[in-house]
Amino acid sequence: MLYQLAEWLNFEGFSNLVRYQTFRAGITLLTALVIGLIIGPRFINMLRVRQGKGQPIREDGPQSHLAKRGTPTMGGLMIVTSLLLSLLLWMDVTSRHLWACIVVTLGFGLIGFLDDYDKVTKYAHKGVPAKVRLAGEFVVAAVAAWLAVGETNLYVPLFSNLYVPLGPFYYLFAIFVIVGAGNAVNLTDGLDGLAIMPVIIAAGTFAIIAYLAGRVDYSSYLGIPHVKGAGELAIFCAAMMGAGLAFLWFNAPPAAVFMGDTGSLALGGALGVIAVAAHHEIVLAIVGGLFVMEAVSVIVQVAVYKRTGKRVFRMAPIHHHFEQLGWKESTVVIRFWIVSIVLALIGLATLKVR
Repeated sequence: MLYQLAEWLNFEGFSNLVRYQTFRAGITLLTALVIGLIIGPRFINMLRVRQGKGQPIREDGPQSHLAKRGTPTMGGLMIVTSLLLSLLLWMDVTSRHLWACIVVTLGFGLIGFLDDYDKVTKYAHKGVPAKVRLAGEFVVAAVAAWLAVGETNLYVPLFSNLYVPLGPFYYLFAIFVIVGAGNAVNLTDGLDGLAIMPVIIAAGTFAIIAYLAGRVDYSSYLGIPHVKGAGELAIFCAAMMGAGLAFLWFNAPPAAVFMGDTGSLALGGALGVIAVAAHHEIVLAIVGGLFVMEAVSVIVQVAVYKRTGKRVFRMAPIHHHFEQLGWKESTVVIRFWIVSIVLALIGLATLKVR
């Protein structure tokens, strides 16, 4: 909004400054961080009063988690609020890419909120039926894909101008990426700080990728697909980073609040839209490899157990497996952060290795 206002009023100096996406990305990050830190304590107190018992803790999970009883959930409300408020201040309101991100953030956030609300009010783990939740996610993802998708080619990293023309099937692929990313981050959110830091790392990585893809000169030099207007996605990534850092302030062990499905679905789905809009979907699987690993561990565990009655991992998702092996929660979290950083660097390396 401030971007459009400065353009309309033609404030000399400031209007020139806000035209730079790098400046707006930086100021958006700081705005989201400040808003998150200000509203955080109020949100946490409100959630604690309204929820009483807080998020249900699995009895069959690691015994150390039982001490977390009473910790409120739905902290994703704080993330989404600070993210969207900062974004609305500094975004280009004409960007279809950003509106696609907003649609998924709000849509997936609402689905996650309903799921969290059902769990908290019934103090049970089931929540909204999986089929109902997935149906809602696919509808939201379809709207976002319609807004975000320009051309329908699937580009292959490591090779210049190598792509698979999917035609109309690309929309189905885009929807799958968005829904898959949302649920993968959701499965990762099981330890204090475990999900939010890899989300921040992935958002920072895609801020760089989106900015480069939006520039004709840089994309041509690197041999990556040029996507007109993709640079605005860097503003959204910056908002994710600022809101995520503010949440991490309160989610750091011992967590004062959990993000819940409200936050994890919204953030994961947003990463999926960004990857689709910037035509770096395969790179998302690399940068977000930790989320992929968590999701695959659950799929493998369920599939093998149904077929053989045996477990591949001591407990799924895989972060619980390492806890059952004797790793402390903080050890699992920090080592998974390191894995995320390495994967992000590998993802960035694909931009030049062509």
